[in-house]
Amino acid sequence: MRPKSSRALLLLLAGLVALASLSAWVAYRVRPLKLAIKLPPVLPIVNVEGGAVTVQLRANALVAKVGEYSSELEAYLRFEYLKSHAGLDGSRVLLTVGNVRAGPRYQLFLVLNNNLLFDVTYLGGLKAKGYIPDYDIYPVSFERLARQRLETAVFLGSYNPAHTKRLADVPVDRLTEPLASFLVFKSRTDRRIRENIQPIPTAISDDQAKELSADILDVVRFYQLPLEVFLGIGAMENNYMNVRGDLDHAVWKRRPQPGDIVLRRTQSRVLVSDYAMGVWQITRETLRRAHDLYLSDKRDYSALPPRLRPAKKLSFDLDNSEVLTTYAGLLLRHLLDQSDGDIAKAVGAYNGSLARPNYQYAAGVEAVALYARDFLERAAHLDGINVAKSWLARSTSLQPGEEAVKSAPSGARKISISGSE
Repeated sequence: MRPKSSRALLLLLAGLVALASLSAWVAYRVRPLKLAIKLPPVLPIVNVEGGAVTVQLRANALVAKVGEYSSELEAYLRFEYLKSHAGLDGSRVLLTVGNVRAGPRYQLFLVLNNNLLFDVTYLGGLKAKGYIPDYDIYPVSFERLARQRLETAVFLGSYNPAHTKRLADVPVDRLTEPLASFLVFKSRTDRRIRENIQPIPTAISDDQAKELSADILDVVRFYQLPLEVFLGIGAMENNYMNVRGDLDHAVWKRRPQPGDIVLRRTQSRVLVSDYAMGVWQITRETLRRAHDLYLSDKRDYSALPPRLRPAKKLSFDLDNSEVLTTYAGLLLRHLLDQSDGDIAKAVGAYNGSLARPNYQYAAGVEAVALYARDFLERAAHLDGINVAKSWLARSTSLQPGEEAVKSAPSGARKISISGSE
């Protein structure tokens, strides 16, 4: 049996090795970023059991702040998104609100294991995958953690009512704001943006989302389309971002038409460019068909806002035009009519053709459509009620200007461990 002094020395060495390993790992994962660590006055607790080393802080619990937002709808969408991607039990993802002078600030937290060797590795993985922008680790008291769980429960209860109106029965004025938040959320969580896949598209701004939201609602109402299906198509095509696609796609034709970009000629045919454009990824040849449908359509287009009315003469210079939303709606309406109401066939034909509908594409559209419908019905149920303001009005434990992470265990300092510069 080793003397106590030898065991103490071994534990100290183990602790130093653990802290060195932690520093080395973080330095590797976040280089060339700097790691800011402010340790409390008492050293962390280092345990070695069964060959496994744990490094714990002297706190009731540890949480990591992984997001902060000014919009309640965006914060709640991020909260649900993180619950499905964080690899943790959903109860360990928290949504809280701080009553600051400039207005509520919504903050997302993850409840950690209080083992820095695991927690920092886990958080670094979420950041590397683009699920969180950054993180800061804080010690909290059991009382503070209980309050954060209570705040989260308030949001969950408000956004998950027992009964909601069907989306088709919800007044348009209740949908504009939540729909805009949904569009922004989908574009900002696009895989190309999360994983820095070149060329990285630009997520739509809040103002762009509001305009697109209004346009979508106008077009859906004009053509009597199922809103959630139209949203599913926009998400599958480009997550509502305006980026040209299929730049190398081309088709053979017997003869060129006005506006064609001819790539190659033979004695009997020409090869023309057929790239896709805009939010709805309408190809040049599909745009021709959509314009022909428009010219023969008997609907009263004066019912649409002027910016959504196509011109009588076909133009291919429409990358940034709202008219593409009208063309997309007309195409979907036509496909639904030609499919006798078979939504899966019509949606599959939007990406393929009526003769060869892409049912895998249709399944992807359906998945987004179901989520969009569920969220919009729940958000519309609140009818513009700000859950945070209602909660803060009833709560007296936070004073104006106090931050949600300010309550720490007695005698402990706030600890900041992050990959920020």
